[in-house]
Amino acid sequence: PHQKITTDTTEFKYYEIDNKGRMVIKKLYLDPFLDMFNGEILSYSITQTPSAIGILSAQKKAIEITSDCPYRRTFHSDRGWAYQMNSYSYALKENKIFQSMSRKGNCLDNSVMENLFGLLKTEMYYKHEFSSVEHLIKEIEEYIDYYNNRRIKCKLKGLSPVQYRIQSTRVA
Repeated sequence: PHQKITTDTTEFKYYEIDNKGRMVIKKLYLDPFLDMFNGEILSYSITQTPSAIGILSAQKKAIEITSDCPYRRTFHSDRGWAYQMNSYSYALKENKIFQSMSRKGNCLDNSVMENLFGLLKTEMYYKHEFSSVEHLIKEIEEYIDYYNNRRIKCKLKGLSPVQYRIQSTRVA
């Protein structure tokens, strides 16, 4: 656990009614950090604009959570602007974390995150119409809790990501 982490950003759309009664489409951005050992979402930020502050705060929490790893840690991402920021790279270097990035134009290199986004959107997002930012944020946070603690996976021996991590650390 906590050795190989991956991250990316995904976008959600929702609508609000403005003061003239018109429907206005808005966007929300999710930046999760996922442990490739068990698929657990370790940290995340949700922002209304693509935000360095959001990504860096989620990164900071992921760094803290993974600090118990006795092996070299690797944080993987695509080549998006956020992961090329000096502050993002510097935080990894300061904590002796190896930075890995996908090849240019190859989304398959980050298929673990793309799979998570597909599950989240299929199981939670596409089934609903969201008419407020608060409603969408609440549903995303509830899904992340469900995904980490109750959603079982065959490849994790029928356990949730958190259950699998706990069981595997007891055995070690």
